[in-house]
Amino acid sequence: MTTSSPNKATVVLVHGAWADGSSWRRVIRVLQKHDIAVVAVQNPTSSLADDVAATRLALASIDGPVVLAGHSWGGTVITEAGNDPKVKALVYVAAFAPDVGQSTGDQVAAHAAPPGLSGVSDDGTGHLKMSVESWIENVAQDLPVEDARILAAIQPPLGLATFGDKVSQAAWADRPSWYIVSTEDRAVSVDLQRELASRMKARTTELTASHVSLLSLPEAVAEVILEAVTQVSAG
Repeated sequence: MTTSSPNKATVVLVHGAWADGSSWRRVIRVLQKHDIAVVAVQNPTSSLADDVAATRLALASIDGPVVLAGHSWGGTVITEAGNDPKVKALVYVAAFAPDVGQSTGDQVAAHAAPPGLSGVSDDGTGHLKMSVESWIENVAQDLPVEDARILAAIQPPLGLATFGDKVSQAAWADRPSWYIVSTEDRAVSVDLQRELASRMKARTTELTASHVSLLSLPEAVAEVILEAVTQVSAG
């Protein structure tokens, strides 16, 4: 079981679609330098229920308070999984945050489609993939091209029905939340991000970054998570 001091929060990180837990690696490095216990969830990205189950499994291994952070699709996951009583704060990074009875797809449809969606295609097996070109131009445009190509190469498929799965409980409704907006995001609507941050009354930080600020500006992302850890650990 993962443990820290009785009041010091553990950080649990939930990745987005077409990614895995290693997408948090640069943020993890910063958090660990601050002696913060960190767990990165490996979601199957096959359905909301499956990803929530994987996150709850990680939460079950932790003794003590948790700061739960989600990137992109991971925001929907933490909105549902974050109802665990161990979770004391939520951090959303360019992330979705549906309300009760709402899906990620509902939030996508509420705003003009960002350029990145043009690179998404059905692979014919009930899964979605992101094109290499869109990774380079729309998802990770502030990373070196070779890094964007690696992200495209290692991407897992996303279940086709995932964006239609609806949230049954919204953890942000009764927990302190932080939100990091990526102002240069071409994968998730910037207007949507600002709208969600306002709705949940989150402490909001705006970064001049692509959708993957956790890779391009890891220190800035970690700083926000550390702020949440400090508040939770102080009680």
